[in-house]
Amino acid sequence: MKLQLTNVSYEGPKIAHLSQLEGLPEESRELLVLVNGFIQYAGGLHVRGVGEVPDWHSLHYVWDGPLALHARYPALTPEDVPFGQDALGDQFLLREDRVHRLLGETGDLVALNVTLYEFLAAAQADPIGYLSLEPLAQLYQEGGRLEPGQLLSATPPFCTEEAKAGVSLRAVPALERIAFLADFSRQISGAG
Repeated sequence: MKLQLTNVSYEGPKIAHLSQLEGLPEESRELLVLVNGFIQYAGGLHVRGVGEVPDWHSLHYVWDGPLALHARYPALTPEDVPFGQDALGDQFLLREDRVHRLLGETGDLVALNVTLYEFLAAAQADPIGYLSLEPLAQLYQEGGRLEPGQLLSATPPFCTEEAKAGVSLRAVPALERIAFLADFSRQISGAG
């Protein structure tokens, strides 16, 4: 690995079969062989691993499984690899070996113009700024916390006019949050 990971609070289980890495970009395979996914920064960054258990940690669950993101967001294709997410459920994906950020609430896709390792290095250099972890810091200041398998839910959603007056944050199951965001995005875009 080209990067020494810090502030890791969770590591995924060992890979049962290397065949689970098939179809993944080279950098992603290289990383997952060393550590099968992880959570950093008190829940601020979750890099998914391969395998079925736990389902909230499974890359394949959101790539080509029951919660396939490309089937829920028009901006995504089946080739996009949703390798991770931030504390609010914005998704990080690899498209042609470059990292993109899918804004969960709106479905907008933003090119970050970095490789996977460059992304991890930038996140490590400035986790709060690069990953926009201010809401997570707010949760911890209010005495809350995220456990593995949880994401932050913001009420009202950040993309709404009402959010300018402030939001309420709480921890919710990660897969529930991802499904909610995809449905919300579809509703506000008028796509469904």
